[in-house]
Amino acid sequence: MAKITFVTHGGERIEADAENGSTVMESAIRFAVPGIDAECGGACACATCHVYVDEEWKAATGEPEAMEEDMLDFAYDVRPNSRLSCQIHVSDQLDGLVVHVPERQS
Repeated sequence: MAKITFVTHGGERIEADAENGSTVMESAIRFAVPGIDAECGGACACATCHVYVDEEWKAATGEPEAMEEDMLDFAYDVRPNSRLSCQIHVSDQLDGLVVHVPERQS
């Protein structure tokens, strides 16, 4: 299990316990994190679960694969630390992960 902190665009911090093997998006939905819409339910078919990975966690979460990169083209305000939260799989190594929710989803 890992603790993930979601920081909303307004600065609210929401701490979520995430089960290993789940995704960051699934935890966001379970904890009703504002701004994570997840319209496709985690199928990597939209960009409505876009987050910014805190810089110190970029290496631990890895780089987006090709399909995720394609979907990020549809996201709002993409940055070098942008990821789709449905593509970040939770493990003990992500305990303490901090992600930021963009101003809006596309």
